[in-house]
Amino acid sequence: MGTRTHPCDVPGRQPLPRVRSPSVPTRHPAPAPRGETSRRTSRRRATPRRYLMCAPTHFRVTYSINPWMDPSKPVDLPLAQTQWEDLRDRYRALGHTVELLTPRPGLPDMVFAANGATVVDGRVLGARFAYQERYEEAGAHRAWFRANGFTEIHEPDHVNEGEGDFAVTASYVLAGRGFRSSPLSHGEAQEFFGRPVIGLDLVDPRYYHLDTALSVLDDAGDEIMYYPGAFSPGSRAVLARLFPDALIAGEADAAALGLNAVSDGRHVLLPQAATGLFDPLRARGFEPVPMDLGELLKGGGSVKCCTQELRG
Repeated sequence: MGTRTHPCDVPGRQPLPRVRSPSVPTRHPAPAPRGETSRRTSRRRATPRRYLMCAPTHFRVTYSINPWMDPSKPVDLPLAQTQWEDLRDRYRALGHTVELLTPRPGLPDMVFAANGATVVDGRVLGARFAYQERYEEAGAHRAWFRANGFTEIHEPDHVNEGEGDFAVTASYVLAGRGFRSSPLSHGEAQEFFGRPVIGLDLVDPRYYHLDTALSVLDDAGDEIMYYPGAFSPGSRAVLARLFPDALIAGEADAAALGLNAVSDGRHVLLPQAATGLFDPLRARGFEPVPMDLGELLKGGGSVKCCTQELRG
């Protein structure tokens, strides 16, 4: 896909050459003995979360800014609304709080609320979108935060697309780069949040945001799952070093956007087509919750893209 540069960005890099590197070993756990899975599950604890979502009132695909978007494929808006409501209601049924951002006409991608900001310890790092089609979404998010009692709100100097490219664990802020967010946004995030930011290079256009290739399963224990093929060799090595026990996703589940998932520490809401992740998640004591967001997938997003977490 074509990449547009923002005035604050560094010049675009040349595509990385294909490098033959040692494969990252799959670390799926051995099957648990009978009864062991339920005991592990009982030790997993869901913690109440607060999420920000935006209804797909104006959702449609009239332009293409990622490989998933095809304006020739019509969107069934009533179905998209039903699927989104199912996700919202599922969060509430699990005991989480869902705040709502008012959708604005002319901004069809506002439903992908994760992209509008990153919130850590109650501090809000706003977004600056790479594409003009989404630029005004950032202001809508900042206005919501100001109206809802958040006082530490930073309007960024460099392009970042919120939780699309920032993932928060107990120890780090993982930060994607290569298609949307500027590498300069990583230092900006580190200074604002006061947490170490780990840059990761994305090399496959299908996984244009970090949240399409990596998901945090337990933010209290630095537990993640990811798809190695989305990352450069060096970034794969960094992930293997920092997260040696990560759940490694296969190509089919990644291609179903199975890593565009949300976990509360026990329940993992993820696309229903990513069936290969269900048993490995259960073996680790998580409860997979399959969701059908097929209409929203036409815009290149699924569960996580629709969900911004309001931490602290």
